[in-house]
Amino acid sequence: MALRLLLADDHPVVRAGLRALVETLDGLEVVGEAADGQAAVREAQLLRPDVVLMDVRMPGLDGVEATRLIRARVPDTAVLVLTMYEDDATVLTALQAGARGYLLKDVGQEELLAGIRAVAAGQAVFGQGVASRVLAQLAERPAAPAAFPELTERERAVLELLATGLRTAAIAERLALSPKTVSNHMTSIFGKLQVTDRAGAIIRARQEGLGG
Repeated sequence: MALRLLLADDHPVVRAGLRALVETLDGLEVVGEAADGQAAVREAQLLRPDVVLMDVRMPGLDGVEATRLIRARVPDTAVLVLTMYEDDATVLTALQAGARGYLLKDVGQEELLAGIRAVAAGQAVFGQGVASRVLAQLAERPAAPAAFPELTERERAVLELLATGLRTAAIAERLALSPKTVSNHMTSIFGKLQVTDRAGAIIRARQEGLGG
């Protein structure tokens, strides 16, 4: 049976190109498309595809949070990130959210096909250069602190960057998010940490060893 795919990308031209490419590959079938993260979660629940090809930066709910929700609500569906962003923070947060693979949009046809089949079979797959960087980051990265268990992984990533002194725009760029989404995460962080502003959050974070 053909593997059933859901395409999640906010650019219609990209989705059309992916659909055209997939339709040339044996054993694959596009069963749906989504232009944002919320639609991706909804369509995944309705269609229950074998694999979601997920972009990272999308309006509203971003691809990382959409991945987390899909993995929680449709655990039999694998998520393969297909994006132009390859910074370490984005790769790691996507994997922490439950993505089984991470490929860049300049990937070749055969590598994409192999990646789709791999994640559908429960394997992990990374694009050229991504795997070595992930392994290096994991080797250097200390174990996640027990502090702030009330934060989501994305909120923790925002807090870690905030604790280093980065401003909203810089955090947004590092995490492939919009500044508005980062601001929304900060508001949630302030509430959960019971602080009133950035300075208070930074102090709490640094007390727990973040941002060092």
